[in-house]
Amino acid sequence: MNNLLLLIPVALLLGLLGLVAFLWALRSGQFDDLDGAAHRILFEDDDPPPPAGRQDGRD
Repeated sequence: MNNLLLLIPVALLLGLLGLVAFLWALRSGQFDDLDGAAHRILFEDDDPPPPAGRQDGRD
């Protein structure tokens, strides 16, 4: 019986913590674009990458 008096508040606290974490992720935009990355990988970029050369201007 004494175990339940400890486990029930701990379970409620962990549930509340999970709910707060979910609401924070929802408000920060973590779930806005679920399909964007999946579609983005299928298409090539329009601009080719710049040539790899020396950064100091001398070739």
